[in-house]
Amino acid sequence: MKLTLTFITALFAATTLASPAPKSTKKVTYDGHKVLRLTIDDTASQAAHVSQLVEDLNLDVWTHGAIKPSHTVDIAIDADKLDRFYKKLGKVQYEVMYEDLGEAVRKETIAAADQSWFNAYHSYTEHIVYLNDLVKKFPANSKIVTAGTSYEGRAITGIHIFGSSGGGKKPAAIFHGTVHAREWITTMVSEYTAYSLLNNYANSTEVRGYVDKYDFYIFPVVNPDGFVYTQTTSRLWRKNRQPGQSCVGTDINRNWASNWAVSGGASTDPCNETYKGASAGSTPEYKGLSAFNNAKQQSQGVKFFMDYHAYSQLWMSPYGYSCTAVAADQTEHNRISRGAVAAIKAVYGTTFEYGPICTTIYKATGSSVDYTYDVTKVKYSYTAELRDKGASGFLLPANQIRPTSEEMWAGIKYVLGAMV
Repeated sequence: MKLTLTFITALFAATTLASPAPKSTKKVTYDGHKVLRLTIDDTASQAAHVSQLVEDLNLDVWTHGAIKPSHTVDIAIDADKLDRFYKKLGKVQYEVMYEDLGEAVRKETIAAADQSWFNAYHSYTEHIVYLNDLVKKFPANSKIVTAGTSYEGRAITGIHIFGSSGGGKKPAAIFHGTVHAREWITTMVSEYTAYSLLNNYANSTEVRGYVDKYDFYIFPVVNPDGFVYTQTTSRLWRKNRQPGQSCVGTDINRNWASNWAVSGGASTDPCNETYKGASAGSTPEYKGLSAFNNAKQQSQGVKFFMDYHAYSQLWMSPYGYSCTAVAADQTEHNRISRGAVAAIKAVYGTTFEYGPICTTIYKATGSSVDYTYDVTKVKYSYTAELRDKGASGFLLPANQIRPTSEEMWAGIKYVLGAMV
């Protein structure tokens, strides 16, 4: 099914009127910028050297977390910093991921023209239209929902999918996409999940069983301001657009009010990509999303939570705030995770690792998964880092949207059938 963008002009006008006009900002071209993958040797001294270099030059590290011996780290370097970077790099081994990041961004934009929905990336306005078109196509099983508003006043828009008995009566499964603005693949995978549930409801006994058993609330873009900014100004923007003391933006996934104050899992620097915010729960996006999730837990119960991210090919469970804390349901989490990654691999052979966030990828405080598990009390709380493992990084080619979505759909179906 290819949904037509039937009211894009009217919706664009409405969206423009409803949102504050952004300040004029020169678009970032990324021309001459490079992305390198550094291989740290087995010494703590080289890891410390690279960490200091990143800090001194204020570089954008794509692979977040501590820089460790015997690990790789992906780093984007501005064109005007390259000479200083190479002079200070020393004997660290590296390979080039993107020779010219600006060219890669332009190719991504060109590839998006004149293709069916899951073969291309789309504008924020088009995503809102797509959700509305889904509801128009499947009015008996879906409706538009919102979970508060962003800093700039955009509604955090999602789709509610339900079975023949009506909505709001069954345990909920909640999905978040585009928490980090530059992770465009998560928007598409979220929408593919919604599309697959609705499109297969009539003809698949399996899918009908899931939709009749659970209420699905899918939010493809929970950071709309940041997402729009990646399309108008800076493709690799990560945070929201809430002004801070010296820089703009808070990492929404370090701002949830769960172990927010624990050190080492986020930054207190407003200019850092993982800035945790002025206080726990200080972002309007957190306020809207957490209130929505908690309300659903109170009214109907929440069975499953998934927070889509990119990249690294990981399926992870609580906890992120500590590498020694063990979730009470970790054995069950691992059972589900093991089955999900096997289901994912069965589609195209894509391999995912699994485990608790802290020990699988890095320490992360104030995360949505820790909050939904500890505060909202959602037993099956997960996050997935989608394709790839770094060959394309955040600029995953459009021809990988469909296979990425299909394999993740297989993993989600496994979970829906395996939860107890």
